[in-house]
Amino acid sequence: MSEAPLAETALSLCDIVRIELPEQAPLPSAFAEADRQQAVADLLAGNRFAPAGLPPGPYVLHLALREGRLLLDVRDAGDAPLHAYLLALGPFRRLIKDYQMVIDGHEQAVTEGAAEARIQAIDMGRRGLHNEAAELLQERLQGRVTLDFETARRLFTLVCALHQRI
Repeated sequence: MSEAPLAETALSLCDIVRIELPEQAPLPSAFAEADRQQAVADLLAGNRFAPAGLPPGPYVLHLALREGRLLLDVRDAGDAPLHAYLLALGPFRRLIKDYQMVIDGHEQAVTEGAAEARIQAIDMGRRGLHNEAAELLQERLQGRVTLDFETARRLFTLVCALHQRI
């Protein structure tokens, strides 16, 4: 599924100009789907993604889960394959599970009309998980792909979205 045409992001200084996710059933809730869409939009609005040993972008990034691993298939602007990276999901499993629980709690709190303080507390927990996952993703890609913190956070959101669809 193409998330944004190349022309829409070509003027910003982004290494990733398009994200491709597998065609699958929609996410389990409207909130989860909105979270995924926002992560894609934010990622395409600004990112830093520099694979070692590859020519400078722009890149098209195909994300998928394969046999318990995260596949980052990096391609050039014409969608020709450049390099694929596989990351074991084991180190991310607790963070993915906790993130899903926080998302579910946030959705429930909003639906029930919970106090703003409770919703803000849930959001703080979500940000903490995002930060921890972003650091882990940067660590796991160290020496292979340089990415900034915000790019790592948004990619983690997409990893969670892919995981929810399994």
